[in-house]
Amino acid sequence: MPKVGMEPIRRQQLIDATMAIIDEAGLADSTIMQISRRAGVSAGIISHYFGGKDGLLEATMRHILGDLGKSVARRRQALNSNDAKAHLYAIVESNFDRSQVSQAVMKTWLAFWTTSMHKPNLQRLQRVNDRRLYSNISHQFRKHLPPAQARPAAQGLAALIDGLWLRGALAPEKFDTSNAVALARRYIDEQLDGGNTA
Repeated sequence: MPKVGMEPIRRQQLIDATMAIIDEAGLADSTIMQISRRAGVSAGIISHYFGGKDGLLEATMRHILGDLGKSVARRRQALNSNDAKAHLYAIVESNFDRSQVSQAVMKTWLAFWTTSMHKPNLQRLQRVNDRRLYSNISHQFRKHLPPAQARPAAQGLAALIDGLWLRGALAPEKFDTSNAVALARRYIDEQLDGGNTA
């Protein structure tokens, strides 16, 4: 019988091992046996806790998304104003936070995106994440722009964040997150300053 309180520890060990193995071998070549060996647990634990490899990938992505959510919340709580620009900057900075741009996390994100096209449960998770990002960005733009301008501005920023992140993840050299953040901030400035002067 497992010790009381071990489940959260085992789950985290398996999530960490999943990211490490995806980083080393890619998702397609990652096996339950490799992941369980890396985590120091039996392969049966994965089926017990997650139902298999897809469930483990989903739990791993929920963990990464949780880190992203905490980063956004922390940055936004640190603001002393309700200024839309500052909140949009915080959202951008969080998407390029250290928790989102390590090699293991970036490779896990890429594996998740490709797998989500074929797995309904992962596709739902991806859709929720996309909607959350768009909704948060759109809410901030609507503070300064009419809906007809806020919607495309939000779509543009969401696409820019994803595009800059993807280019950074695929770049052979080190990901220059400061440049990505600066480009996204410039877009925000152009949208809001243009909207305020129109």
